[in-house]
Order: sequence, then structure tokens, then C-alpha cells
Amino acid sequence: MSSHASRGPSHSGVLHEYAPKLVAFEFTPPNDGINKINSLIFVGGLTDGLCTVPYVSKLANALENTEWSVFSILLSSSYSGWGVGSLDRDVEEIGQCVRFIRDLKASRQPGPMTKAGKIAIMGHSTGSQDVLHYLYSPNPVPQKEFDFGLQHMVRPELDGAIIQAPVSDRESLLAIIESSSQPDELRKIYDQLVSSAQKQPYTADKNDSILPMNLTAKLSYPVDTPLSARRFLSLVSPHSPDNPSDDDLFSSDLSDKRLQETFGMVGTQGMVKSKLLALYSGKDEYCPHWVDKEKLLQRWQRATEAGGAKWDAENSGVVPGASHNVRDEGQQDLIDRVLRYLQTL
Repeated sequence: MSSHASRGPSHSGVLHEYAPKLVAFEFTPPNDGINKINSLIFVGGLTDGLCTVPYVSKLANALENTEWSVFSILLSSSYSGWGVGSLDRDVEEIGQCVRFIRDLKASRQPGPMTKAGKIAIMGHSTGSQDVLHYLYSPNPVPQKEFDFGLQHMVRPELDGAIIQAPVSDRESLLAIIESSSQPDELRKIYDQLVSSAQKQPYTADKNDSILPMNLTAKLSYPVDTPLSARRFLSLVSPHSPDNPSDDDLFSSDLSDKRLQETFGMVGTQGMVKSKLLALYSGKDEYCPHWVDKEKLLQRWQRATEAGGAKWDAENSGVVPGASHNVRDEGQQDLIDRVLRYLQTL
């Protein structure tokens, strides 16, 4: 029986190992006559991997005749790894990829470099948390009680940064519980998981403790993904909005003071040379009904600018009609905004 109809697209490119067991896929155009000195690194969200977000290959095609090439990065948290991952580890690996690409692009130049290549990162969904964490966190990330696998490397500076579909994981879960046919039952499961995770966020010998997968699946987490107590608490952030976790960056109920500690620290840390671009999907299916997207973007802009960083007010905004991963409607609008932004770097 033929399965041609179910086949996805194929992509031409080069797979690079930027660190041991970690790779990034570089989309390569059919015409190799252009000096692709600049690079856009795409960071997916939870469950994403190489080329799993539909607009990325279209964006690479739109940049064919420019000096920009697109890299789709694979992190240790990609696919099912997010359940035992962390933002600290993600940004450290992204930093390794940035350093690798800088060296790669320099090695491709036929002679002495007359100008440095530019590097921007673009996060989708929870990948947007990676982008903001990269920009506002101390460099390197500080030692914590549990930081398995971290090397505390200094992250390289970026030329640009984009957050796309920056939806709150915490509020998304609250919306799932609220709209369920059995909200009381799901709330009990949620409370049970929070209680269990808080009692033992990790084991005495500093290993992750995994929550019962039959229960996490009832909260719409993938049935085949182990979810650690530590990452669960970071994603659901039970003490928010008063004391938000690392992952709770985009919730609509966070205080202005908290936004000053995240968006407002981008300028202080000085990790990005240019403006921050924020793109929210107009019909994002993971965004709760109570969130005012326009108002939320305005709050982020005020916090960013108050901290001394720049915000791309011209291209940032809500993309009309776009779904979470911009599969169809709004795709060209999204790509046009990104292209205009990259031209300003």
C-alpha cells in the first residue's frame, strides 16, 4: 500500500555537530553563489525537533537570495527531552551553537573577513522562553542546588532576537483544566502532582524524580514523555504570580515588577545589540481566552524599553489569523515581518 500521501517535505541542507551529540540543520539554497555570512538560529518549543515547525523552511526559502542562512537547532531538550530539561541548559547549548556558527561562517570566507557575520536567534513557543532567558539571565548562569549537566559557559552576544508565539505554559494548562468536561477531577490531579513534586523535586543523590506518567497525561502532557518534578514545577509555576518560576515568563498576570526583572533586564545584560522582535499569533489555540494579546505586548515593550533595551515597534505585534505554529494563515505576514527585521540588523 502506497503511503505517498502522508509523506512530509524533504529539505536540502547540511547537518552540523555543534557540540557532542548535538546538531543543527542548515538549510542550503540551490544557488550557492551568495555569501551567506549571516545566520538565523531557530529554536523550537516543547516536543519540537528538526524541521517540525512548518514556517521555518518557508522562511529559509524567503532568505535564499540574501546573506542570511537559517539553522534549525537540536537541543538535549528537543522532542521528548523537554520533560527533564531546563532553560539554563537550553541557553548554554544555544550559546555553544552560536559560537560554532561564528567559527563556521568565518572559515567559509575566501579571505580575511571585512565584516563580522551577524547571528540572530528566533524562538517558537517555549523556545521563546529560551530566547528571553538567554537575554536576561546572568552570564554565565549561576550555580544552583540542582544544575545537572551545566558547564556554566559564558554565552556569546547576539545581533538580534525574536520571540514567536510566546504563550504562557502555566496559563495554557489552567485553560485546559477550566475548559475540560471534568475540571474538578483535573484540578485534583494537578494538586496531587504539585504536592508530590514539591515534596521531592529531585532525589537525595541529585537525580531527577519522574512524576507518574499516567497522571501527567491526564493534564494533556504527551503520554510517552517522562516529566520530572523539577521541570513540572517550573512549567506550572504553582506560586505564580507572586513568585514565578524560571519558565513562567509570559503569563498575563505577572506584575510590572516581575517584567522589570525579565524583559527589563535585557538592556542591563547587553546580550543583544539590536531590537527585540515579538510576534504573537492572532488565533493561537494555546492562548487562553482571557489574555489581551495587544495589551500584553505593550507591557513587555514598556518593560524592555524602561530597562534600556530596544523594541521593534514597527514589526512586532499580533499576526492576524495565525495559529500557534502559523501553519497556514498569517504565514506570509510572519515571514515578511522577520525579513524586515533582519534587514535592520
